[in-house]
Amino acid sequence: MGWKLTIGVTAAVLVAGVFVPSMTSQVVYAIESGQASAARDRLASVEDLSSVFSDVSDAIKPSVVNISSTRSVRFKNTMRRLPDSQFRDPFREFFGDDFFDRFFQQRNSPREYVQQGLGTGVIVSKDGYIVTNNHVVENADEVTVKLLDDRTFEAEVIGTDPKTDLAVIKIEGSDLHPADLGDSDKVRVGQWVVALGNPFGLSHTLTAGIVSAKGRSNMGIVDYEDFIQTDAAINPGNSGGPLVNLRGEVVGINTAIFTRTGSYMGIGLSIPVNMVKSVMDSLIDHGHVVRGYLGVLIQDLNPDLAQSFGYEGSGGALVGEVSPGGPGDKAGLKSGDIIYKLNGKNIENMTMLRSQVAETKPGTESELAVFRDGRSMTIRVKIGELEGEQAPGESGGSASDLGMTVRNITPEIAEQLGIEEENGVLVTGVEPLGAAFKAGIREKDVILQVHGEKCDSVSEFRRLIAKRDLTKGVRLQVSSGGNDRFVFLKSSK
Repeated sequence: MGWKLTIGVTAAVLVAGVFVPSMTSQVVYAIESGQASAARDRLASVEDLSSVFSDVSDAIKPSVVNISSTRSVRFKNTMRRLPDSQFRDPFREFFGDDFFDRFFQQRNSPREYVQQGLGTGVIVSKDGYIVTNNHVVENADEVTVKLLDDRTFEAEVIGTDPKTDLAVIKIEGSDLHPADLGDSDKVRVGQWVVALGNPFGLSHTLTAGIVSAKGRSNMGIVDYEDFIQTDAAINPGNSGGPLVNLRGEVVGINTAIFTRTGSYMGIGLSIPVNMVKSVMDSLIDHGHVVRGYLGVLIQDLNPDLAQSFGYEGSGGALVGEVSPGGPGDKAGLKSGDIIYKLNGKNIENMTMLRSQVAETKPGTESELAVFRDGRSMTIRVKIGELEGEQAPGESGGSASDLGMTVRNITPEIAEQLGIEEENGVLVTGVEPLGAAFKAGIREKDVILQVHGEKCDSVSEFRRLIAKRDLTKGVRLQVSSGGNDRFVFLKSSK
């Protein structure tokens, strides 16, 4: 009869009173071999990922260019020439009158300085079109492009768009390597990306990171914002360079950083390539950007406003006013409509709707999913063209306490304030830190409706307010400077 004794990983067998060593060395070898095999597998995976970054670098580098721009800045020195007597002793006598006359004449004459800029661009076509940031080439007298193979070209500025901070320039060259443009709608938070550019003049520098967030807006950088946020290092000189996925496709154009030092602090912002495509095509075809126009003033929803309309969705844009005769008006949109889809794509907020409409080619038949009076409906609209410097309207507000005074609008008051119609009641006073103030209501605003009902007098306004439970809140339609919007006020008392 035998038995087995195991100590750690060493084993032996005692059979018929004889101690027989087990295959200890083989067991240890097998265990060590298994660990080594797992380590080799892990190392292989890491090396595979490393190879992917190298492959992406090899693929995108020939498409990335170094852009330098120069412009002349003229200004006149405002130093006033002082009376000669102030310089008589000792300097004028030592240097002589001619020196001082020439010196002060020079200081008072217009002077010219050359301002230099440095950035990055991406070749997007074999015939030499390059996309970059507007601020890289804005007001430039000369733009020079340097390729990876050290060829240098003078570039022509085809068009710029300050509203998105994009620009298109063109060079005349052969054997160019355009980048593959991806689909920024498919970008996911957490996926790997690389940024390529010329930070601080260091040509073709590659940095890696992830997509930190999407849809960043209301940053105050440009008019149309829908940024991809990344932690791939972006520094001065990276502007206009590509943000690239691991397939080697450009998914964004790097444009700005959040920083307190002027250098990288972990937050970079890129313009989604789908927006870039739209602006780029328009600049190439027309020399300026042609944008879609819906003809409505819109605002973001907050939970109180959404609840007041009976809307249970988490996204959408609220229509505050419909421009008479505009595309939205012709399609049947009304004040108080909540637009939550455009051409089947969910609309998360006001900024997203504005950007999506702007990117839509004028004349396009589009489909809006709209919530109105407790039900959803589909409205088809023909997108118009945004003309001149007109910007899409927006509004907004919040509430926590109630406090304001109102009065009737007389013909004299209407004429004095430039109000065409005498509908509504005029706000004559707003309590500091009250609900009206916090919601953005100010003196000379006109309240047109209380929770969907018109009010044309103070008595009607008070009656309608009295019907509401102010602890749950009340929705008002307010006209400010001729633009209508909704606010939601709630009493905390």
